[in-house]
Amino acid sequence: MAGYNRIILVGNLTRDPELKQISSGVSVCRLGIATNRQFKNRQTGATQQEVCYVDIDVWGAQAESCRQYLAKGRPVLIEGRLKFDTWQDAQGATRSKHSISADRVVFLSGSSPDGHDSAGAQAGDQDFGSGSSMSNPKYESQDTEEFAKIEQAVAKKQAAKKAAAATEFKKDVGGLAQFKDEPPFEDELPF
Repeated sequence: MAGYNRIILVGNLTRDPELKQISSGVSVCRLGIATNRQFKNRQTGATQQEVCYVDIDVWGAQAESCRQYLAKGRPVLIEGRLKFDTWQDAQGATRSKHSISADRVVFLSGSSPDGHDSAGAQAGDQDFGSGSSMSNPKYESQDTEEFAKIEQAVAKKQAAKKAAAATEFKKDVGGLAQFKDEPPFEDELPF
């Protein structure tokens, strides 16, 4: 019988990523995430929350990206496969646990509980990315005024496009409403 092992999780990191290299030189990054489930208790009617903690292994270049850009509290989407690990502890007892081997890690945006967004800037600040000429999101007031002017110009253009589209739609609808269906000419009748 064929098997299928695929898992997709969305949650927040419970700790900073831990990056290591194995003997072959491949990077592996261990992430810990928490996923929450909120439900209503049918007996008491109270809302309850259930948390599931999961360890994630990310391999290769993606592992290095995770170490560089992720931090505790950051929301992520993980897509991968479930795996079962077993090992001997210091006392010689066999231990085991499930974890996930990630094929894909998507960095999600959102605010962490300390008021910072996922890029490390204060929530509400703009994030211009690494390719921007402005490396500091806390820019000068002159630049703020320039961005405000650009935003106003873009908003005016969008409003003008919406108004033109609405006018064109009214013309089209008005033309359809005035259309009169005429009976066919007598010589076009098939009988």
